[in-house]
Amino acid sequence: MSHTDTLAAPAREFANKRRSSLLGAIFLMATSAIGPGFITQTATFTATMGAAFAFGILASVVIDFIVQLNIWRIVALTRRRASDVANAVIPGSGYLLAALVIFGGLVFNVGNIAGAGLGLNALLGLDVKWGGVISAVLAVSLFLSRRAGVAMDRSLIVLGIVMILMTVFVMFASQPPVGEALRQTVLPDHIDFATITTIVGGTVGGYITYSGAHRLLDKGLTGPEHVDAITRGAFNGILVTGIMRYVLFLAILGVVASGVVLDLSSQAANPAAQAFQAASGEFGLRVFGLILWAAALSSIVGAAYTSMSFITVFNSKIGESGRNRATVIFISISLVIFALLGTAPAALLVFAGGFNGLILPLGLTIFMIAGWTRRDLMGGHTYPRILLVLGTVCCLLTWFMGYKSIGPIFSFLSLH
Repeated sequence: MSHTDTLAAPAREFANKRRSSLLGAIFLMATSAIGPGFITQTATFTATMGAAFAFGILASVVIDFIVQLNIWRIVALTRRRASDVANAVIPGSGYLLAALVIFGGLVFNVGNIAGAGLGLNALLGLDVKWGGVISAVLAVSLFLSRRAGVAMDRSLIVLGIVMILMTVFVMFASQPPVGEALRQTVLPDHIDFATITTIVGGTVGGYITYSGAHRLLDKGLTGPEHVDAITRGAFNGILVTGIMRYVLFLAILGVVASGVVLDLSSQAANPAAQAFQAASGEFGLRVFGLILWAAALSSIVGAAYTSMSFITVFNSKIGESGRNRATVIFISISLVIFALLGTAPAALLVFAGGFNGLILPLGLTIFMIAGWTRRDLMGGHTYPRILLVLGTVCCLLTWFMGYKSIGPIFSFLSLH
């Protein structure tokens, strides 16, 4: 081997490691953003709005991109977790942010386990409770593995690809009016800001905002030298998420446009399952089960990993193995709550969505303050003004979304 080859080998190894780390972060963020709640919301809004919902998806993707890009870049440039950035900007706020994210992630994870149970029920006919238990045990096994990080990254990539391929299959089977959908993506017949609020809050709220950024931090992809790669990673992550959202929308739109009326009235109704079954019969129902299970399992992993990545703010000596053990405990607690409840009540999921909608503006405000005023935290790096302006606009918008979420939270508290 020549001297040049000897020098090139470590460079290639580093490039491959960086590419693998970015892929893991991309799919962690993307699959965390597409959980059981999102699938149900998409079916519901498509049934009520038709092709006009395409604009809501476009708006949510744009907002998500701006939020994620700012979070990813600032975490990478400061080389700190979100809670540590918060403490540096406003002393004590990092502890509050960590507590809110961990609690919000726990509530959401109960719903994720329930969704996994429902997925295996539709796929294999398993009892919902046993399906949830099996899925939670699978998630735990990833973090008990000697190479937990690699196992998590690979499983998320596989689950994400399965979700996309299966949804594409049903989309072709349902034969949606693609031309009409594309037109209304940019020129909608009507705009419903409440749906945009709900979709954005459910796909970038709470722990989801920080999932990819913290994964990159754990992999050592930080500093100005990685900013370009991180920017591409954030873009690709939103691209994967956007494709999945739009393909799922088209799959359900084809069913709705054909004249099938989805049941949205009863609490037990599952409009997404109805749409897949209408598109491809019994096989479509099984495909839906696989998609829902993959979405739920990946969300269990994402919620647990990201929530526990915040515990280091309380004890900086906790290493990766300690976080893995904490993640196993986190999933186990979620499973116990799910087992006691039997299912995830609708009120609990409403509360989780509203609660996580309140976390997003709090964290984003702190990050925007850091971007505008704390250049010292980023090693003197000049942060792009356009990202700060767009991020601030989105920040104001998320405060409005948080305001919209207060109602459901107080409604939940008053009923329980």
